[in-house]
Amino acid sequence: MNPFNRQTLNLVLAGFLLNFASIGCISAQTDNNNSSVETKEPSADYKPAFIGQTRIKAVKTQTPIDVSVLNSKLENPWGISILPNGGFLISQKAGTMVILAADGKLSKKITGLPEVDPSGQGGLLDVTLDPDFAKNRMIYWAFSEPQSKGVLLAIAKGKLSANESKIENQTIIYRASPAYNGKLQYGSRIVFDKNGNLFVSTGERSGSDIRIQAQYLNSSLGKIIHITPEGKAVANGPFAGKADAKPEIYAYGLRNPDGLAINPQTGALWEAEFGPKGGDEVNIIKPGKNYGWPIITYGTEYSGKKVGDGIQQKDGMEQPVYYWNPSISPGCIAFYNGNNISEWKGNLFVGALGGSHIIRLIIDKDKIVGEERLLENKGERFRDMAEGKDGALYAVTDNGNLYRIAKK
Repeated sequence: MNPFNRQTLNLVLAGFLLNFASIGCISAQTDNNNSSVETKEPSADYKPAFIGQTRIKAVKTQTPIDVSVLNSKLENPWGISILPNGGFLISQKAGTMVILAADGKLSKKITGLPEVDPSGQGGLLDVTLDPDFAKNRMIYWAFSEPQSKGVLLAIAKGKLSANESKIENQTIIYRASPAYNGKLQYGSRIVFDKNGNLFVSTGERSGSDIRIQAQYLNSSLGKIIHITPEGKAVANGPFAGKADAKPEIYAYGLRNPDGLAINPQTGALWEAEFGPKGGDEVNIIKPGKNYGWPIITYGTEYSGKKVGDGIQQKDGMEQPVYYWNPSISPGCIAFYNGNNISEWKGNLFVGALGGSHIIRLIIDKDKIVGEERLLENKGERFRDMAEGKDGALYAVTDNGNLYRIAKK
């Protein structure tokens, strides 16, 4: 081989090796960009049913964000609703509600509500405004009601007085039976559908002796309930006319559905479920469907033992759209549909309790395609969230703080 050809060959070979190395670098960057925000080992070595069901790729908000605390003196806030004037109606676990102005300053404290059992996970829980609140001033709330044979989740309604100091004509419209002596897992989120009827989430109350009632159609526990403002079953529900079934049941097989929201872009009902040890879920709730608890789950008992037969899939039972293992303990969900932070539009936000952060999930055709964790440095248990009139995201925490999260 003459020197010219050898030199040419060496240059070609060097170029090939450089290109190969560059490809390797690009691949490494791509793999890194596709890594999950979750770095801890799962508490159970169960395999997902499909790609993207858990540990989806990490994403990061590009818009500069401003985080501020508007109020730090709330008393175990549980539910938050945005008033027409941009203020806040907030329920507090011990049995009171407060009204805050849009700047977070206390305006009114409302007492005189029905007795609650605030022990454990009970108390005054979710609070929601009637869709026609601006005209009728009606509000709806959930609470743990003491009974002679235990405690149950009750749904009540009443009219906020003109001076905002009390709730008038209070009426309990629904009770999730049976009552139970346990103090855990009430569910309790309330969401209005497009027709002005209520979706209510109910927990299965945790005990190993009662959790199977999530599978029973003659029990209100572990369900999504669909009722009218008067507390009656919405007509033509999936179990209407079925023997030994409560006609108000819309979906079943749920553990502790602490998050409930309607996707404003599709109209679909989404739910976040507080799982056992691991197995926290996000589901799209469809009429008549069985979501599997306690038959299937991606979690384990807190002891580490299998739940039931330790299976994750079964015919006739729905798979979660997404799940976390280890647990993040979802306490609430909210869709963001505003324009303040345009890249968040259509995203689902999940308030993590044990995880102490807010999760942002990007959705594409009802699939989760990206996950981000926000406010991880705050050390807060995020109990409820709502999008404000100003397009900011507001969140209340167990420590008594009201956060405002908005574009800088």
